[in-house]
Amino acid sequence: MGKKVKKDEKPPPDDVFDALLVESRQAATVVLMLNSPEEDVQSKACEAIYKFVDKCEENKKLLLDLNAMDPLLRLMQGEDHTVRRHATMALGVMCQHPEVRKCLRKKDTAIPALIHLLQPEVGDLVVNEFAALAVSYMATEFSSKVTIFDNGGIEPLVKLLSSVDPDVQKNSIEALAQMALDYQARGSVREYDGFPPILEMLKSEYAIIQKLALLALDRLMQDVENRSHLREMEGISKLLDFLAKPEWSDHHVMVIMVIASLLEDFESLEHMKESGGLKKLVALITDQPAPEEEAKSKGDKKGGSRAGKKSAVVKDPKGKKGGDDEENKETAQGGDSIIPTLPDVKMCAAKAIARCARNSENRKMLHEQEAEKMLIILLTHESPDVQACASQAIGVMCENLSCQDSVREWEGLPPLVKLLATDNTEVKEAVTLALANLTSSNIPNCQEIVNLNGLGPLISALSDKREEVVANAACVLTNMAQDEALRAEAQNKSVVFGLIEPLGSSNTNVQSKAALAVSAFACDADSRAELRENDGLEPLVMLLHSGNDEVRRNAAWAVTVAGVDEPTATEICNLGGLEILQQIQLSSTRKSPFIDAALERLLDSNLSAKYALTGNLSQMNLIENGFYDPGQLKPGTKFRTLEDYLEEPLNDKRPVFFITAKQEVSREPIEKTDESDYKSESKIVSGKASKATKQDSKSKSKAQREKEEKQREEELAAQLQREQEAIAEQVQKPLEPPFDSNFVKFLEDVTDKIMPLVSTKEQIVALAQFVSEKMGGAIEKGQLPYFGWELPLSQVRFDGKTNVVPIGKVKMGIHTHRALLFKALADRLSIGCTLTRGQYNRAWNEVLVAEENEEAGAPKYPPSPFIVDLIHEPGRLLPVDSHEAVAYQKI
Repeated sequence: MGKKVKKDEKPPPDDVFDALLVESRQAATVVLMLNSPEEDVQSKACEAIYKFVDKCEENKKLLLDLNAMDPLLRLMQGEDHTVRRHATMALGVMCQHPEVRKCLRKKDTAIPALIHLLQPEVGDLVVNEFAALAVSYMATEFSSKVTIFDNGGIEPLVKLLSSVDPDVQKNSIEALAQMALDYQARGSVREYDGFPPILEMLKSEYAIIQKLALLALDRLMQDVENRSHLREMEGISKLLDFLAKPEWSDHHVMVIMVIASLLEDFESLEHMKESGGLKKLVALITDQPAPEEEAKSKGDKKGGSRAGKKSAVVKDPKGKKGGDDEENKETAQGGDSIIPTLPDVKMCAAKAIARCARNSENRKMLHEQEAEKMLIILLTHESPDVQACASQAIGVMCENLSCQDSVREWEGLPPLVKLLATDNTEVKEAVTLALANLTSSNIPNCQEIVNLNGLGPLISALSDKREEVVANAACVLTNMAQDEALRAEAQNKSVVFGLIEPLGSSNTNVQSKAALAVSAFACDADSRAELRENDGLEPLVMLLHSGNDEVRRNAAWAVTVAGVDEPTATEICNLGGLEILQQIQLSSTRKSPFIDAALERLLDSNLSAKYALTGNLSQMNLIENGFYDPGQLKPGTKFRTLEDYLEEPLNDKRPVFFITAKQEVSREPIEKTDESDYKSESKIVSGKASKATKQDSKSKSKAQREKEEKQREEELAAQLQREQEAIAEQVQKPLEPPFDSNFVKFLEDVTDKIMPLVSTKEQIVALAQFVSEKMGGAIEKGQLPYFGWELPLSQVRFDGKTNVVPIGKVKMGIHTHRALLFKALADRLSIGCTLTRGQYNRAWNEVLVAEENEEAGAPKYPPSPFIVDLIHEPGRLLPVDSHEAVAYQKI
């Protein structure tokens, strides 16, 4: 039976499908509906997808897996307004998922289509809103930023900033904030005049829009031209006005960040100075009234209560008269009561000052505006973060010498020294950094810190767990060491011992600063002895292996200073320092003048090593007791001690010649006595004592006899113990070289006979003849190979059962022996003389002698260098450039 038709209703055409209502709970079915030719079905399917994907992230991924992106992109570019709106809404929300964004990046038409929808004439506010949302999500990847910029996406985004819809504004400014991370986009925002609407957004009633506007400004200020453009638009004043409103305190940190970027330009800082903005900023941060407000407040007080009532009545934005709340607000902003800024704002302001002060011109201008006062006030804040940032800013400011004096004059040192005792490592690091810069080339600041009892905490900071604290503390102590009195006071507090631990640090900065501090304090014998006795030389020598140039340079300088005395230089050589320096000197990349100076200092302090390695001793190198010549060593060879050569058995190698003038101390041999002898002696003594007691039994009591016997036994035990200790001491004592009585006699003879001579030339000639006489006399030319010196020398070695031969026992000697003896005696007579080693046992001495002027009958200056002949014609002086001198040096 067919459907009844009403009287006035026309029957539907036969080729039209009746309306069908479909309910679906499967996302796949709705995705299929996107391909329907009916616009109403497409619209409802897009709306359902929007609601579905807005629920959770998993739904977005599910729609992506169902291949919903292609139909949504197609519908988003369709002609039907409703379908386009719902498709844009769905796609905009889906772009929050990273996999969706990855899929859209592979489609060349996706981003251009979204940018097309940003045009106000293309779609309504909803389309603009979700298109901007999609663009903001896509702009999080750098590759998408490039595509958005190339397709002209900056201009429509800037236009949408002036939209009446706050959601459109929010998404647009968020997209621009993301795009501002690209340097090309920053300039485009300025070209399309985007700064006025962004500054206008600072007045928005929505906090999120204000936050995003400030974020965009902060990123846009990375461009120099943008900073100049904002300065021309009076943007600094607007930012300061924003900062002065306590109701917007949640965003004050970001305002300070923008101002910090602006202050990098000297022009911006000068503009703030001229407009009074800098002082206003300082007043806001330190919770003090600005100068003009303070003057106004004083004027209001003088004007009486009537004027005060008039100033308390203001109108709110709606045109109504404000009551008590408005009066309180105005009083808080411009009166005597100042609402304190948040700690985060103070912290960010201190960072801004530090960032601005990196430029020398900016530091000078900040100093003129007394920015140090603000930072000193922030040092007393209760927040550790504020204290740390203020200290760090002071450290940067004090790279200017004028700022160093200002901080001291404005009582900035007491709070800094007080903060050294804090447990907060970040604060301590910033404080020590500030003190390091404050004491750089400023002795008054160093003295003030010591007067404030800051020396002890600084030395204690050398053992801090934070490596930066240790490095900064070492730097402060190095600066203090420039003053002798302060250096002595620090040394009395064991600063050298405190520096040993940082030398072993793994941090190169700590190593560098610690080594430099050691070089500053190791300039006296007591400090060097303390460093040596506490095993501080070993880590110092190990730093010479460092691959860091600064560490290696400072360690070499510390070795140069510490190696000024022979014990320290010898210990450094024993630790391998000499070999390390020689290896570095052979390197083309690691060698430096500091390495050369350290090597020279070690060799000057250890003349035995210098002569063995370099084959040359200058006039300033005076041979003293303990000098020995082991022969020429190759570069990089380890230099052995005299004890090592003494312990060697007799061999056929070259002997080691030793020089000493110490008097021999007679030692009587200690006879070892067995304990049994002492026991028998004690029995004899006790027996004699018993006989004596029998005879005197009538006069002495039994208690007295026992007491005397006990006393005698104790004396015998004490004597036995002393003799055993003496024997042990004699056994443990290191080997000593044989005594050289002949050399002592040589010294006595030259002192009596040669020293009284009037002229230096006469002394040289007489000394040369004396040496030649003691070493076998003159040798005729051509007869040197027949001069038998080896056998007598071998006999001396055999008699002494050692390879170490005292130079005085050499009866037959040639060039190398005579030159060494001449140098040793000449140094005792204060005759300037060098010692140079040649090849094949050749050696010679060079002296400076003033030639006599025959006409004037007086010495002719400057003196000329001569080589002393000790072989053929002893006492003859050979000019260094003569053929005779050249022949004397060669075979």
